[in-house]
Amino acid sequence: MKRRDFVRTAGGATAAVAASAGATGTAAAQEVEPDWPSAASGGNVGSYTDARGQDEVTISVGAGSSGLAFDPTLVWVDEGTTIVWEWTGNGGDHNVVAQEGPASLDSGSAVGEEGYTYEYETTGEDAGITHYACVPHTAVGMHGGIAVGEDVATVEVGGANTGWPEDIAYVGVPLHAHWVGISAILGIGLTFVFTFYMLKYGESAHTGHGGAR
Repeated sequence: MKRRDFVRTAGGATAAVAASAGATGTAAAQEVEPDWPSAASGGNVGSYTDARGQDEVTISVGAGSSGLAFDPTLVWVDEGTTIVWEWTGNGGDHNVVAQEGPASLDSGSAVGEEGYTYEYETTGEDAGITHYACVPHTAVGMHGGIAVGEDVATVEVGGANTGWPEDIAYVGVPLHAHWVGISAILGIGLTFVFTFYMLKYGESAHTGHGGAR
């Protein structure tokens, strides 16, 4: 192989390895979500909405196929946001009552009227995560949660851009994304070493073999 052809080939291989490393970085990107109490995150439907930046957000009361859920089940809002719980009329009588956390949610007695609403404007005193429930239906999973403000406990979830898992499985062994990145960097380094060797000794070795014929 001629020197310029080899350089062109090696350069292409290096670019491919670099592109692979870039893809790995994308796959490793993470989203941040509040660290919900298990009782709240285990609520029926289990939907989540990041409503930060919105002045008002609506949560359906009596959602789901059986009318025994809040939807979205989990909501992250700013301080000063108005949360409106709106009854669907399904699933019987419901209410909204805080179970744990700083927000003092309490819609009063359970009602079943479609279109009934309960409004709550969050303040700095509500900062954090509050788990709430429909008291008549706590045993059947009608739970929800609100997170207020930026000062809340969070966890990283999923791949933000690709949906890839945090651990990439390879031949049955979990492989963290940062190890894939390290492997890509080592691959680039080895490519440069091999390129240097071939440029320095490759043509002389080729010439020597040609002269012996």
